[in-house]
Amino acid sequence: MTSSPRQLYARLLGYVRPHWRVFALCLGSMVIYAATDPVLPALLKPFLDGSFLTRSSGRMLLFPLLIVLLFVVRGALNYVSTVSLNWVAQRVMTDLRNDMFRNLVRLPARFYDGSRAGELLSRLTYDVAQVQQSVTRVLMVGVKDSLSIVALLGYMIYLHWRLTLVVALLGPIIVRVVRRISVRLRDMSRRVQRSMGDIAHVAEEAIKAHKVIRVYGGQDYETERFERASDAARKYGMKVIMAAAINEPVILFIISCGIAAMVYAAMMLSASRLMTTGEFVSFFTAMTLLQAPVRRVVGVNESLQRGLAASESIFALMDEPPEPDHGRRALERPRGEIRFDHVSFAYDDTQESALRDLSLTVAPGETVAIVGASGSGKSTLAALLPRFYQPQQGAVTIDGMDIREFTLASLRAQIALVSQDVVLFDDTIRNNIAYGALRGASDDEVVRAAEAARVMEFVRPLPQGLDTLIGENGMRLSGGQRQRLAIARALLKNAPILILDEATSALDTASERHIQEALETLRRGRTCLIIAHRLSTIENADRIVVLSEGRIVETGTHATLLGQGGVYARLHRLQAVEGVAADARGAAVNR
Repeated sequence: MTSSPRQLYARLLGYVRPHWRVFALCLGSMVIYAATDPVLPALLKPFLDGSFLTRSSGRMLLFPLLIVLLFVVRGALNYVSTVSLNWVAQRVMTDLRNDMFRNLVRLPARFYDGSRAGELLSRLTYDVAQVQQSVTRVLMVGVKDSLSIVALLGYMIYLHWRLTLVVALLGPIIVRVVRRISVRLRDMSRRVQRSMGDIAHVAEEAIKAHKVIRVYGGQDYETERFERASDAARKYGMKVIMAAAINEPVILFIISCGIAAMVYAAMMLSASRLMTTGEFVSFFTAMTLLQAPVRRVVGVNESLQRGLAASESIFALMDEPPEPDHGRRALERPRGEIRFDHVSFAYDDTQESALRDLSLTVAPGETVAIVGASGSGKSTLAALLPRFYQPQQGAVTIDGMDIREFTLASLRAQIALVSQDVVLFDDTIRNNIAYGALRGASDDEVVRAAEAARVMEFVRPLPQGLDTLIGENGMRLSGGQRQRLAIARALLKNAPILILDEATSALDTASERHIQEALETLRRGRTCLIIAHRLSTIENADRIVVLSEGRIVETGTHATLLGQGGVYARLHRLQAVEGVAADARGAAVNR
């Protein structure tokens, strides 16, 4: 649901509440600063009403001293209000960004399936920056300059209320013009934000795929994509500037007409001796001082609309519901019986089902391998167990209990996962093994897990050992080393349920043999689901389940399935032929 500008700004100001003391200091200094605006024209009136010659030297000296004191006080107040407001704004932006990220890491997998990483990063960076500018400039101008306008108008009313009434008559006209321009400013600001998300998305893809871009000569194509996104941002940015630029001169023209009328009337009153010279100069000075805050108040509309558009985007992300966690029971270390009971699942209502009325029972401590062609539903089946997704039909149970009855934290604490898409963090090897809830593991436990996963083989020669930084997503490691690191993390977790989704796909033959030995030890006494493409890695599984188009078509041991001559046997023959061809190519290269 789209929020009104008032609701959005009220919600933003809600983030100010924890810092109300500093904000109160800011407002107090602004109020006093605005109250001093009429002081200068007020000093001019008694100074000019009379002859300089009749004044004593002491009183003549007092006037310049008061002016100096006035500007010293106003300078100090301006410093306090500016620093305190920016302090509050920085804290608000930090709180906003933290709340966004706190919700972001709790969103369901479906949200990430339909979102672009670059767009999300743009919200965390660009959109928050727009809100910060809005908070600081709008509050600074909206409070301080609005109070200055009120103070100056109040003094002008005190001097001559009939003349000042002309300004009040211009109010409805100004409000109407500002509203019409605000609608366009906000719409263009939304488009600027989307275009900045496009820029971040294209840049992120190009950075991640820099090797593919070079190998396939995609530099020009990616440059064109980036230039199109940049040009769109430029066009929308210019439309914002044009809308904002027309705003100020139109408003100032309307105001100038009122000022001109007031000046003319004041001159007539002065000529008719209905105003003293001091009153005329004082009134004219106040009217002159009024123009600067009015110009700033009118010009702040651009920042306000940018901030409101950015707030919509920020709060939309913050209001995304986190993944459902309605479970009320804590799953203690289970026996490990897993059952998929007539499960059907589709990633999207418009797509075909990835799993269709699938039923499968895995006994405690049993190792079951799930195989099949690409798109058969193997990884989808494994993703349902940690509740990354919820089945549209059927249920998944552990030890006879529907996993939806367990809290997510307790459920996932009993599951270790090693996927084909290894995810590592720009941190040390140690912290990548002892990650998250495993951070409390002792050094001995980390080393044992690293030894079992053959990680220490490449760690020992490193000068910093386990404290070596591995770069973004482990870029300083080979594919096999990265996968061994992920396996070490699973070994350290020591969970009763183990999911291996192509866990050895990036390993060479020698490393794979070592890892298989470690996994054989790890699987003892644990329930294990192995999603495998290379059938040679699952020949010793207790049971092999063959999927096709989301259904189980075969089940049995390796020998049994080969003897049946069905889908599994055909896949095995194809891989055998591919393996022979690969070996032949390798031998030719070695010669």
